[in-house]
Amino acid sequence: MAGGWSRDGAVQEQIDASVEDAVKRARLNLKDGPGESHCQNCEAEIPEARRQAVPGVELCVKCQQAEDEQQAAATGFNRRGSKDSQLR
Repeated sequence: MAGGWSRDGAVQEQIDASVEDAVKRARLNLKDGPGESHCQNCEAEIPEARRQAVPGVELCVKCQQAEDEQQAAATGFNRRGSKDSQLR
């Protein structure tokens, strides 16, 4: 189904390209290597299982959770916004 003057599938191609770009950016941010033996924030020992599971790990689970929560709060993206607020 075409919308307006666009050809069939143009919207899906744009969505696919956006997702592909996001995946590429995420992969560039992945760390590599054995990781740290101790947390960079609190100096707690990082378990061997975590170092094997998460390449390039620098933080313990507790500090990583706190950092993830802080980043999520800083994005300001409202996933539950109404359609009206998104169209403005």
